[in-house]
Amino acid sequence: MKKSSTAFGAADILLPQNTDMSRWAVVACDQFTSQPEYWEDAARLAGDVSALKLILPEAYLESPDSEKMIADIRTAMKDYLDRGIFKEYKDSLIYLERTDSTGKVRQGLVGMIDLEQYDFRKGSTSPVRATEATVAERIPPRLKVRRGAPLELPHIMILIDDPERTVIEKLGEKKDSLEKLYDFTLMKNGGSIQGYLVQGEDIDGCDKALAALGSKESFEKRYGIKDVPVLLYAMGDGNHSLATAKEYYEELKRENPDKDMSSHPARYALAEIVNLHSEALEFEAIHRIITDIDSADLLEKMSESLGLTEDISENMQSFEWICGGVTRRYGIRKPSSNLTVGSVQSFLDGYLREHGGKIDYIHGADVVKELAMAPRSAGILLPDMGKAELFPTVIKDGALPRKTFSRGHAEDKRSYIEARKIK
Repeated sequence: MKKSSTAFGAADILLPQNTDMSRWAVVACDQFTSQPEYWEDAARLAGDVSALKLILPEAYLESPDSEKMIADIRTAMKDYLDRGIFKEYKDSLIYLERTDSTGKVRQGLVGMIDLEQYDFRKGSTSPVRATEATVAERIPPRLKVRRGAPLELPHIMILIDDPERTVIEKLGEKKDSLEKLYDFTLMKNGGSIQGYLVQGEDIDGCDKALAALGSKESFEKRYGIKDVPVLLYAMGDGNHSLATAKEYYEELKRENPDKDMSSHPARYALAEIVNLHSEALEFEAIHRIITDIDSADLLEKMSESLGLTEDISENMQSFEWICGGVTRRYGIRKPSSNLTVGSVQSFLDGYLREHGGKIDYIHGADVVKELAMAPRSAGILLPDMGKAELFPTVIKDGALPRKTFSRGHAEDKRSYIEARKIK
């Protein structure tokens, strides 16, 4: 295994061979959680050999059939390995270009992240850090999928703050000299994607550039701070998936106290790194849909708690309330957080604990409006967060409130393409 200077480095990457890649790849499992019809259609489009058979869409996490689905996933993984579906690229990275549904091109680099250098707990100062609060109860269901699985497929995206474009974009300049591994259209309005093999000296160049970017001197100059632990890798997408990988690895260490786990494949997780400064990278708010509640009571108590007003002044936190086809904008006179999403989420957490009901996190405003038409339902549309705020905020204040932002539209999330052995 090629040793890297930072938490990110080359991996032994698996790709399916002799497979229709447009029917292989499928979007991240944590998308369209309130739209099972999306996944039903994806299953119809997927091939006999498909990444969809190796993942559990979170729309089905609470399904009575989830245990069987998990067992079927492990069976499919073993079957694909036994049949030689994959070709393994040892000590490699994959440079990719994703053309999203809007036509913008996002550059990325797939490799593996060292979980020893990642800590998702509140107050963490690790080189790899969560950008949003991690919800502990969301990890156990995902652990069920990972335990005993011989493979991982990542939808994890990790951001680097590289304004001079010294890492990923440098590879892009020489892509014509790299071996192209795939080039295909993604299903269901997902755009298209190309992947190129990165090995040898090109990996060394990436490693040196990442080490320079993560040096104490560079870090302090970039943010105008002193004597603060370096943050080089900040979570963009898939925080709970990376947290699950971390918990699984820690679980293995606890179960094997006398065994050296330093080289175990589960110490690492496959991920894509992306430059925060990519023009194709846009932050969008993640909205809320609340169901099984008395919407009038919810709004009344929220008004009392947060001091809601329709007389909104400049710089006041505000959001849109949607219920039964009616939309109103409210300002918050008594915020409990520096961000609108923090004030709203803090109230909702307390209200739902006391009064019951369910909450889901939705990426598209149109979907929220549609779902909020249902009886005993309400939607909350939250404002976007500027991406330039991300690293400074996490460095100074720690993780943001959970589900603060999303990187682009649901269709443009990472798709499962590459895989890696974790056993």
